[in-house]
Amino acid sequence: MAVYGEKGFDRSIHNIENAPFRTKFDKDVNEMKGYMGIGCISDYEPQPLIVRSHHGTYAIETVGKINNTDKIVETIFKKGNTHFLEMSGGDINATELVAAIINQRENLVEGIQYAQEIIEGSMTILLMTPKGIYAARDRMGRSPVSIGKKKDSYCISFESFAYLNLGYVEEKELGPGEIVIVTPEGLHTLAAPGKEMKICTFLWVYYGYPSSSYEGISVEEMRYRCGSLLAKRDDVKPDIVAGVPDSGTPHAIGYSNESGIPFSRPFIKYTPTWPRSFMPTIQSKRNLIAKMKLIPVHDLIQNKSLLLIDDSIVRGTQLRETTEFLYQSGAKEVHIRPACPPLLYGCKYLNFSRSTSEMDLITRQILKELEREGRFTRLEAYSDPETDEYKEMVKRVGEQLNFTSLRYHRLDDMIEAVGIDRCKLCTYCWDGKE
Repeated sequence: MAVYGEKGFDRSIHNIENAPFRTKFDKDVNEMKGYMGIGCISDYEPQPLIVRSHHGTYAIETVGKINNTDKIVETIFKKGNTHFLEMSGGDINATELVAAIINQRENLVEGIQYAQEIIEGSMTILLMTPKGIYAARDRMGRSPVSIGKKKDSYCISFESFAYLNLGYVEEKELGPGEIVIVTPEGLHTLAAPGKEMKICTFLWVYYGYPSSSYEGISVEEMRYRCGSLLAKRDDVKPDIVAGVPDSGTPHAIGYSNESGIPFSRPFIKYTPTWPRSFMPTIQSKRNLIAKMKLIPVHDLIQNKSLLLIDDSIVRGTQLRETTEFLYQSGAKEVHIRPACPPLLYGCKYLNFSRSTSEMDLITRQILKELEREGRFTRLEAYSDPETDEYKEMVKRVGEQLNFTSLRYHRLDDMIEAVGIDRCKLCTYCWDGKE
């Protein structure tokens, strides 16, 4: 966190890998003094940073991904920048790089626009000066920015639900590329929103909190619609429908409501020690935590045919272990229904999951098997649910992960569940279209 008050800037950064945010910052919240502040949870680079430049001193934090770091760094060195501090893994802090880009221009607004123009990937920025807080949504709107208001104060957040219980009401959702400044006097637009948008569809499927809304579309309602459309195309008749908690649960409720098959909770998620299993940086540790968090309810599993909905299948490791655990607990059948299509491409635009290599995806592992068998694999064919290639891939994924049956959500149905024009949604991880 960084705050600004009568004594200037004050900042505190903690590694929260092994503890929730609140625990580490309890003392800081009581001691830091200021009338403006910014803060973030970043799983990789330390931020916010406090930067002194010809613009004056400011604090900055970012959400996004930079794919052309080396090229930008080379350009900045040629213009006279002397150095960047390397992080422990040898990488340059992306937020520091964004600040260096901004400092290439005569004013902050031009600098922010320059950063969004030259960065390949995405970049949403909060920048706090003694005069106010600049909020800039990514040029293509891949991640959201919501602004709330109550008497004499404003709040800027990734998601609107974050400030509702603090007495704020939603004032404005920034458009793609829009830049505003929030000051004690009010909210002022400095750069109008662009017309093109490519917001991440995974926000609704998985990443978004259930009470969030993006572009006016409720996450929870979208997931109900998603499950309903899954059910309309299905022909199995299990005893119960269940969701992998927490994100799979609303999809399962939608499926149950549409199909008439009872919804049940055959396992309960225990979260006091590890709220999010993606927090550790070591994959084996993530898998162990995800497994430990699911507590079985044997009476709801024994001798039952289960249909289980998860938000997605990435590597498949956790879902395979969950399925084996259900069989060991007495389940007769385990039918798996992911709430999105097969993931075929690693995300180029957001860093929600840094550790996922494209070739770690279960689908890519299957395609490697096919190539070893001498088959020509054209990726486009495996994203089309009507092709024989797609059906063969799905069949092999189901066999490898030991599911009774596997049916992915179709991309057209998932987009219908969102309810936004396809041209405004990013679907790159499923179909490779930018």
